[in-house]
Amino acid sequence: MRKMYFVVNLVAGKALISEKLGKIVDEFTKADFEVTIHTTQSGDDAAKAAEYACANGFDLLVCAGGDGTLSQCLQGIMNSENRIPIGYIPAGSTNDFAKSLGIPKDTMEAVQRIINGKAVPCDVGGFNNEYFSYIVAFGAFTNITYETSQNVKNVFGHTAYVFSGLMQLANIKPRHMRIEYEDNVIEDDFIFGMVTNTASVAGMLSMSQFMLDDGLFEVMLIKKPSNPIQLQQIVKSLMNINEEIDKEYIKFFRTDKIKFTSICAESVTWTRDGEYGGDYISNTIVNHHRAVSFIVDDDLIKVTGERFRNKEYLSEENLEIEMKLSNEENNAAGV
Repeated sequence: MRKMYFVVNLVAGKALISEKLGKIVDEFTKADFEVTIHTTQSGDDAAKAAEYACANGFDLLVCAGGDGTLSQCLQGIMNSENRIPIGYIPAGSTNDFAKSLGIPKDTMEAVQRIINGKAVPCDVGGFNNEYFSYIVAFGAFTNITYETSQNVKNVFGHTAYVFSGLMQLANIKPRHMRIEYEDNVIEDDFIFGMVTNTASVAGMLSMSQFMLDDGLFEVMLIKKPSNPIQLQQIVKSLMNINEEIDKEYIKFFRTDKIKFTSICAESVTWTRDGEYGGDYISNTIVNHHRAVSFIVDDDLIKVTGERFRNKEYLSEENLEIEMKLSNEENNAAGV
């Protein structure tokens, strides 16, 4: 019998996970798991729970919650000598990283993926002295995930993020940044920047071209627009497949290490996995290659292995094409 430590955020998303908790535990028990349940009590409680699980002989940590809860569990795993695999039951408002892992939205289907899936090593981001599963970002829209109240998220879900973001367009403040990666240095005014390893960001921007274990992150930078019309064009190019990506203002590349410095010596607010990530003048982001294993479906392993290990997909042009195709799929589905 395998020992499972089950960390549950009862208020994540629309707080529906509590209604299914008994059925979830019953399914795990039938699959020969000895389940210990821990319900989160504070912001960093999940990190402490994960550390406890790693240090006390558990075989698997399962997290039921949103992106923030999963990120906290990841902190605990990365701070432990014995890094046990993570199973994820998405229960938040957007569940960006779950989409990257191919985990279904349906709770009981996600449970079956954990029962029947395999542990696959994935990359983990290092953000100064902390860690992230799928994104760190600054600038436009990055505060809506942690400033939008949980009650609003519960009622409106994905729509809450979209409307909160649109309301901020008139107040975007550019940041003069120096960005260093490999042998490159970029210095300019930016309204947005992100380092990511995911198929979706805040449920709004989709990128299907990525790998969870290639040792590289995808980076997107958006320069300060010259006028309001240009700003609208940038937003349309990101959200609407009928518009061309404006390469003058939007830059994509991949790297395993990158440093951001605020030239004006004014601290910049960052978000980490959808939560407040701190204010920094300078920070370094590194890729910890295949550092933590996640339980995923066999089909995902086969698809990503065949598609994204192909070197022709690693160009900036193809990344741009993949983003447009992903948005087309979302629009067709009504997302």
